[in-house]
Amino acid sequence: MIPYPFIAIEGNIGAGKSTLAGRLLEAMQAVPVNERFENNPLLPLFYKNPERYAFPVELSFLEDRFRQLTEELPAGKNIVSDYFYAKSLVFAQVNLQGEELALFKRYYRIMEQQMRLPDLVIFLHREVDGLKDNITSRGRSYEQQISDDYLIRITQGYQAFFRSENRFPVLWVDTQQLTGEGATGRILEAIQKRLPNGITRLP
Repeated sequence: MIPYPFIAIEGNIGAGKSTLAGRLLEAMQAVPVNERFENNPLLPLFYKNPERYAFPVELSFLEDRFRQLTEELPAGKNIVSDYFYAKSLVFAQVNLQGEELALFKRYYRIMEQQMRLPDLVIFLHREVDGLKDNITSRGRSYEQQISDDYLIRITQGYQAFFRSENRFPVLWVDTQQLTGEGATGRILEAIQKRLPNGITRLP
């Protein structure tokens, strides 16, 4: 029996979060909580003009994640989410600066106090070439111009965040070495037991 009723999956753009979430849902008989980025009309605008739209897009994602995690989580069910709400902070620290970043952080800290912490975060680490391959293959037009530098800065943001986080276990999975169903099997095996808070690496 998996001792984590609420698992959140994280990783960079194109890391394979939704794919893994789907596989874990079936194995755990869990309820999905999916990021609703496709319904955000600001996201394509952000990729076209990041300086103009960075603040509203980050704030809109924060508000939606807050609403989802405070109003819409099913009670008494195992949950697998394909995001962790702290991604709002990670992306904001890459996309915002100055007074906009300071204001965003104030909103984030207020909302964070009410959002449910996951019992486990599974972080999918993939190098830039692998991320770009996945981004290309899934074919979202607004993602095709994402730069290597942007993906690197997002990865660095996650690394810094999780190095400083010790409230829950983080299973850090190197998806360059573990892929497909083999990765899912290794992850399911690893999460059968209680992991210590902080980062545990796989393999």
